[in-house]
Amino acid sequence: MARDRSDEGAGAAQRAAAESLAVAALGWLAGQGDPLRDFMVATGSGPDEIRARAADPEFLAAVLDFLMQEDGWVLGFAADHGLRPEQVAQARARLPGGDQPYFT
Repeated sequence: MARDRSDEGAGAAQRAAAESLAVAALGWLAGQGDPLRDFMVATGSGPDEIRARAADPEFLAAVLDFLMQEDGWVLGFAADHGLRPEQVAQARARLPGGDQPYFT
């Protein structure tokens, strides 16, 4: 069955919104100090690579994966950005690999 163009446009808009949320999460992590350092250690990314890949959907997926490791980070980010915590997981689901099961 062919997809309707409006479905494709809605999907693209949802992905763009998810990417924007992930960029905001990266900025939030940067403002927290230790979590950003921990992210850089976990990913092997330095400041230059973070800047270079900040628009890469796969990198942004990694940002949300990292953020979602700690409930306190999700709650803090959501509160600081006027979001519901579940919106972080919803955004993650719209980025590459988001259709994979999430096990913790």
